[in-house]
Amino acid sequence: MRYGGDTKDVLQRARAAGVSRMTVIGTRAADSEAAVQLSEHEEGVFCAVGIHPNDVDDVDEKEWGRIENLVGSGKVSAIGETGLDWFRTFASKENQQLFFDRHIGLSQATELPLVIHTRNSIRDVLDALAKATQHKPMTGVLHAFSGTAEEATEALELGFYIGFAGMVTFRSAESLREVAKTVPLDRLLVETDSPFLSPEPLRGRRNEPSHVVHTARCLANIRGETIESLAAATTANACLLFRANGS
Repeated sequence: MRYGGDTKDVLQRARAAGVSRMTVIGTRAADSEAAVQLSEHEEGVFCAVGIHPNDVDDVDEKEWGRIENLVGSGKVSAIGETGLDWFRTFASKENQQLFFDRHIGLSQATELPLVIHTRNSIRDVLDALAKATQHKPMTGVLHAFSGTAEEATEALELGFYIGFAGMVTFRSAESLREVAKTVPLDRLLVETDSPFLSPEPLRGRRNEPSHVVHTARCLANIRGETIESLAAATTANACLLFRANGS
């Protein structure tokens, strides 16, 4: 877990800020297992399990088996973080595509949503999802979205949600804010990508779930909605996607 001994305080601050439900995202087997464990002991905490595309060159079949076992436990709300990253060179394109396909297959087999990472790769991500959905419908979220309005529309048509993180608040992100205006309210998600991408006015600090209120306020302002209506809608969307209505 990225917060170590701080986790209890992070959760307390989130709840004090009005964040009643959180999905903890796995990037390797070990932190996926930790996410499941946290979800079992903390009310309002849900988990996703998977292997981040930047790490797939270091993964063996045993570690992938641990992910499959976690999914089979019935305690998991989503598959991921998965996807493709053509910006960094930490992992080969071949292995990234292989493991993205594996995550897609696991999502379709279990009917659990995908949490998808894209960086300089959205065309290939959308093509892979379009190919997969020809065989079986699926859903998930393109998280920390940074694409165009046309790419967002394509993802929506494939059955996916669009998630905006702290970078939508950055002064340099005017074009992304224009994209955020186009996403239907019933397919919009607000997220942190903790511990990264802290929103303005906290940019540069370690991110945490309580900071999501700044991102939500920014989105409400640019869309001409009240913070209350946007928070209610995005909470309902997240609960529906991650089946997060219980404790």
